[in-house]
Amino acid sequence: MATGLLTSEQAEQIVTTCRTAIGDSLRSVTYFTRDDYEQVYLRNDLERDADLSTFIGHEWRGFKTAQTAYEGSELGDYNYTIRVFDNGFLIRVTNESEGVFATTDGLTVKDFEEVATALNSFLGDREVR
Repeated sequence: MATGLLTSEQAEQIVTTCRTAIGDSLRSVTYFTRDDYEQVYLRNDLERDADLSTFIGHEWRGFKTAQTAYEGSELGDYNYTIRVFDNGFLIRVTNESEGVFATTDGLTVKDFEEVATALNSFLGDREVR
């Protein structure tokens, strides 16, 4: 679903960031805001049949819930979420106005940390329209 949320350069930067950290295990990358989303990458061997609008609603609410629930805890500030599924993983990096989730095959915790740090940097450097 191309919505024009990102310039082609920004979309390419997100994909390059994820591909660099994740490599061939990267399955998909989706940029989202509270109201819209754009899938910027889908690996060739996968079907374009996921219900992304439901995913986005859940991931946005999940971010807000986690951020509020853990606010002020001894764990420190919320950073990102990793979800584990039978056929892969999802990592969500979100700030107050936008986010990215990437799906992957198997990764190590270090790999997740690298992609989360890089995506946080991208989101922090961007001017939201």
